Amino acid sequence: MDRTVNIKLPKGNVTVPRGTSLAELVKMQNIPSKVTAAYVDNTLQSLNYRLERSCTVELLDLTTDDGMRVYRNSLIFVLVRAAKEVLPGCRVHIEHALSNGLYGEITAQQPLVEADVERIEQRMLEIIMADEPFVKHILPKQEAVEIFTEQNLADKVKLLQQIPDREIVVHSCGDYYDTIADVFVPSTGYLLLFKLRFYLPGFILEFPKRENPIEIPEYVEHGKLANVYYETEKWGRSVSISNAAELNELIEAGQYGDLIRLCEGYHEKQIAKIADQIAAERDRLRIVLIAGPSSSGKTTFAQRLLIQMRINRLQPVVIGLDDYFVNRDQTPRDENGDYDFEALEAIDIELFNDHLSKLIQGEAVNIPSYNFHKGQREWNNRILQIGPEQPIIIEGIHGLNDKLTEAIPKGRKFKIYISAITQINIDDHTRIPTTDARLIRRIIRDNQFRSHTALDTIYRWPSVRRGEEKHIFPFQEDADVMFNSAMDYELAVLKKYAEPLLLEITNDQPAYPTAQRLLKLLSYFKPMPSEADIPCNSILKEFLGGSCFRV
Repeated sequence: MDRTVNIKLPKGNVTVPRGTSLAELVKMQNIPSKVTAAYVDNTLQSLNYRLERSCTVELLDLTTDDGMRVYRNSLIFVLVRAAKEVLPGCRVHIEHALSNGLYGEITAQQPLVEADVERIEQRMLEIIMADEPFVKHILPKQEAVEIFTEQNLADKVKLLQQIPDREIVVHSCGDYYDTIADVFVPSTGYLLLFKLRFYLPGFILEFPKRENPIEIPEYVEHGKLANVYYETEKWGRSVSISNAAELNELIEAGQYGDLIRLCEGYHEKQIAKIADQIAAERDRLRIVLIAGPSSSGKTTFAQRLLIQMRINRLQPVVIGLDDYFVNRDQTPRDENGDYDFEALEAIDIELFNDHLSKLIQGEAVNIPSYNFHKGQREWNNRILQIGPEQPIIIEGIHGLNDKLTEAIPKGRKFKIYISAITQINIDDHTRIPTTDARLIRRIIRDNQFRSHTALDTIYRWPSVRRGEEKHIFPFQEDADVMFNSAMDYELAVLKKYAEPLLLEITNDQPAYPTAQRLLKLLSYFKPMPSEADIPCNSILKEFLGGSCFRV
């Protein structure tokens, strides 16, 4: 047998002894950045993985999504272990992303205080400085159940008993075992960069960002977003659904119809409240701006808000930002030389503000139409004139940025931020990123209405995310109100639509690791047997089809 293997790297090929670990390969390459994992023939692997055959390897550092994901999951593992050692018998629940970290709560004999968080942080540092290994185990399911029963992790036990797998991937560090992920850094010594902050009533685990992986950015308070998360979690507790196992139990019991009606009714109540706020200040508010990241359900939300405003005896009109695009030859280009239609400069701000000012003052305006085929604005005598009971609804990526409507005083505008903020977890320690839930929505919608494959959508997703980071998230705290469009039951519905599309992506395609991650996420959920209880005005119908609105 050949004692060496040929490794194809992005910058050239190398030959290494058979059995060389990825960690040893990293040392051979003298890479200055913090590599945390790698793709081996397009499959995510730990740096402990040994190269027994010739293959293609892509090393992943903290500037990559999966490299950062491995770092973050490894930190969570150490955090949970440290918390259980400092506060024996406690329950740690990782809730959601907040600012540049993750918010979580700890249930113990006494309410969590700042001194507890400081002790947990100190214990994390001790574990990290000891450079203890993460050890991978592939265990029979019953053995894993026994381990988690002994560790008093009832949520994991319940979920393992529901899934069909006979063997379970489990990792240990010290005496603690968990299933947070399938891939971790080789040892705790990789995790030197973190902070643990007390954030009543829980904590925030801070870590670096991909844009600057060598330091932790200054903490920025996101109070409005935190309040939305808080309300969402309260809602989840009120319907007794906080993780996949609890949703699966409800589906098995045939009680999902009630959950659907509760979620949809809650949405309607929240939308009605927003309409009431606008109606209460109808003399002041003339423009309603709606913005949010991709696949948040903005179109359906805007239609449902319009209905609720009409119930309040308002007669809103909707103006599309797309009609105010500049002509194609004036469209700015991005760093790759492609047209950047998401840039604020792609909109004729001067004309848009001129029209808004005139409309608010009762003047008739000729609204343009944009011909996307020609890349030019056209004038088709679309005359619009509004009265004092007709607020203008504007939905678009730049809605929260005051530069879009700079001619309109802030006091005349009402801003709404909408996002699908997932509150349901896989289990206490394994959260579902909001971005993954939105990506699943978009994959289904793009296939249903745009004839795009899952591969197409995943390829475009990084560009979509860059646009969100640049044009939406920096302004979210400027919103007057935030609306969460996620529903506790949706992954059980989306599962049967998304899985066949994701399974079309093969191992030789760059989107394969993302597809496998999403398939793993969906595998924890039982499919919803029937969609009959989902109303035609549901935000979910915007992605599945069958909406009573024109979406």
